[in-house]
Amino acid sequence: MEISSQEKLLIDIVKILDDLDIKYFITGGFAVSVWGRPRATFDIDIVVKIAESQAKLLTRAWHNIVKAGYADEAAVRDAIRRKEEFNFIDPDSGLKVDFWVDKESKNSPPEFENRKLKKMDNQRVFFTSPEDLILSKLKWYQLSCSDRHIDDIKSVLRISGEKLDKKYLRSWISKLGLSDIIKDNNLEF
Repeated sequence: MEISSQEKLLIDIVKILDDLDIKYFITGGFAVSVWGRPRATFDIDIVVKIAESQAKLLTRAWHNIVKAGYADEAAVRDAIRRKEEFNFIDPDSGLKVDFWVDKESKNSPPEFENRKLKKMDNQRVFFTSPEDLILSKLKWYQLSCSDRHIDDIKSVLRISGEKLDKKYLRSWISKLGLSDIIKDNNLEF
């Protein structure tokens, strides 16, 4: 089976992150396709633990895979300092890779400890756990009220529901104050 341009870009980016020893996991639409039903996504979302000193190496490595790709080292450094988002745009495919700098909060689920290893075209790729994906989608729904997040949660529940750590989910839903979203959207854990 031939891999898509999104999957190829993801694999290229993951190789760079591995080479630079940057811890990461894939989240968003790609993770929904792993733990739930496949769905279209127009970007790749990656959470990273990255030091400011790695910004130059990362942007240089991007240019090695895509010569005309858009990557701004100063913007990457600034995002790392602020623990915000930075991105890379592949001009050939038009795909955007959003990198979310880990905020390392004690009040957040241990996503890096829970990440799961999968293989894509013989490349090892770390994904967020299905439980942490659900929690992330609940937080995004709380911010945006977009039904897409609820649909994604239902998809993960339908496909991965039997294997979910429901005690972990219920505990973090309570800690994060997300119980009303569960009730309002008839989600069952």
